Amino acid sequence: MSDAPLAVVVLKKRRALPFFSHHPWVFAGAIEREEGAPQPGDEVRVVSHEGRFIGRGLYNPDSQIRVRLYGWDEHRPLDRDFWAERIDQALAWREQLFQHRPERHACRLIFSEGDHLSGLTVDRYGEWLLVQWTSRALAMRQELFLELLTERLRPRGVWLRTERGIGESEGLSAADGLLRGEPPPRPLFLVENGLRIGVDVLEGHKTGYYFDQRDNRRAVAAYAGGRKVLDAFCYTGGFSLAAAKLGQAAHVTGVDSSPSAIETARANAELNEIGERCTFVRADVVPYLEAAVGRGEQFGLVILDPPKMARTRPGIERAAKGYLRLNRLALQVLEPGGILVTCSCSGLVDREMFLDILARAALEKGRGLQILEVRGQASDHPVSIHCRESAYLKCVIARAV
Repeated sequence: MSDAPLAVVVLKKRRALPFFSHHPWVFAGAIEREEGAPQPGDEVRVVSHEGRFIGRGLYNPDSQIRVRLYGWDEHRPLDRDFWAERIDQALAWREQLFQHRPERHACRLIFSEGDHLSGLTVDRYGEWLLVQWTSRALAMRQELFLELLTERLRPRGVWLRTERGIGESEGLSAADGLLRGEPPPRPLFLVENGLRIGVDVLEGHKTGYYFDQRDNRRAVAAYAGGRKVLDAFCYTGGFSLAAAKLGQAAHVTGVDSSPSAIETARANAELNEIGERCTFVRADVVPYLEAAVGRGEQFGLVILDPPKMARTRPGIERAAKGYLRLNRLALQVLEPGGILVTCSCSGLVDREMFLDILARAALEKGRGLQILEVRGQASDHPVSIHCRESAYLKCVIARAV
C-alpha cells in the first residue's frame, strides 16, 4: 500500500451534515473542490468546507455519486483488513439469522449500503455465489473481494450479474459471466419456506430470484385460504406457490410477460405437487387486467409485484402514474372483502408516496381499504439507519371494504 497522502474532497458550505451522520453517498453537487487530482477508484479523504475530517471513501469521477464513504476513522485505511472485517460482519449476521435453516443456503449475504459495503451485492445459491457491482470503485477491487469471499465460503463457482444502466450511471464496463470455478446449473434448486424452487441464476431477473420477498410470501399465504388468487408479475411463481401450497388457495392464476419465467413457474408448481391448482399465463399484466375487468372477473386475493419502475429521479412521476394505473385495475377485479397485496421495489418511491398512490386509487374507484400490514424486505436485506434509501421494498396488505 502506498504511503502517499490521499487526495482530499472538500464539501460546499452547509453540505456536510448528512455525511457527519454517516450517509455514504457524496453527490457531485455537494462538492466544492478536489485537492490532489484523485483518479477513478482512488481512496480519498472527505472533509467539510472548514477542513474538518468526515470520512474515507472511494472516488468515481464518472458517477453522480462522486464518492462512496465507507470508513469514519481518520487513521484507518480502506485496506484488505478493512474490507475483510466488513465481509465478516455481514456473513456472521446471516449465520445468526438462518442458523440451520435451509434458507442459509439461499439468501443475500451482502446487501450494499445495508451492510456498509455500498455498491456490492452477493447472493448465495447453494454452492454458488452471484455477485453484482453497482460501484465502479469497488468493482476495481474485484479480485480482492473474490479472494476474501472464496477464503470464507469456498464456493463451487462465482458468477457475475450486471444491473441494467450501470454503465451509464457508474462508467462501469462489465458483462455477465463466470468469475471463478464452475458455472451454476440451469435450473438451480433452492428451498424457501418449505417449498422447492427452481431458478435460472444466469438469465433470470436480478440474480435469478427475489430473496427480499421471502417473508412477505409467507405472510401473504396466511390470507390465501380458500380464495381465488391472481398473482400479477408472478415471475417464476414465488407468491403463487406460497398461496397455493402454504395458504391452500382454491386456485391461483399467475401472469407474467416472460415466456421463460412462465415455463419455470409451471415447472415449480409441478415440483411442489400443486400444478392442478395453478394456472400460469404469458401476457402483459395491464392488458390482462383490463380484459378481466371487461369480462367482470373477480378474485379474492390480488397480488401486484411489478419490477422497478423508477431508476432515476426524473422517472418518479412516470412510476407514480404506473402504480396508480395498476392499483386501480387491481381494485376493479378485487371482490368485496378481498385482499390486495401491492408492492413497490422502487427505492425512489418512498413509503408515504406509495400509500398516497394507493389511497388515490381507492378513492377514484370508490373502494374502501383497510391496511392490515405494511411490510418491507427480508432481514437478510438490512436497512442502514444512516441510508434510509436502502429501505426500498414496500409490501402493503389491505382489505377491500
